[in-house]
Amino acid sequence: MAAAPIPVHTMSSFEDADTEETLTCLQMTLYHPDHLQTGRFQAIRFCHREKLPSHKVVNFGRHSSTCHYIFQDKQVSRIQFSLQLFRDFNSSVLSFEIKNMSQKTSLIVDNHELGYLNKVKLPPKCILRFGDYQCLVEKQDGESLTFFETQFALSPTCLLQENLWPLRMPVPENGPQSTLYSTLPTEMDENEL
Repeated sequence: MAAAPIPVHTMSSFEDADTEETLTCLQMTLYHPDHLQTGRFQAIRFCHREKLPSHKVVNFGRHSSTCHYIFQDKQVSRIQFSLQLFRDFNSSVLSFEIKNMSQKTSLIVDNHELGYLNKVKLPPKCILRFGDYQCLVEKQDGESLTFFETQFALSPTCLLQENLWPLRMPVPENGPQSTLYSTLPTEMDENEL
């Protein structure tokens, strides 16, 4: 009697495929008061996820040869700001740092004002502001250390009002001038007491 053939198990392409890792995604919702009248955002693809290598420094600005995301606006600096991924020591979570690259315009991250070349770790959810631009940034964590994604949306309304974000209001040196400032703290000289 002949021995029965031993079945050979071959790996299917499903079994052989690399494990799919989720990607960290930076979702950015943009707003500008004149976004409908001008083509400020025409170079940005909305509602589309773009996969980028994690080592890439991502520049935002108006210069098409140095910026990955372009604002069609002469009021925006050639490079307005940059984003770069990093990993905190002993952590598997990717984080972003944002650096103001504009010599003329401050970048406000939540209520922290960044001057030229100042950088800060991006919170998981925050509002960026420069000029009349507002950007709600929300980070979704992923597993991959090799790639991340960006996704853009356009807001028809002011993000500060929509998200009830506090505005940074300057207080004049000579004290409040209207009821708008009446609830804000003011500095006082000890001689004024």
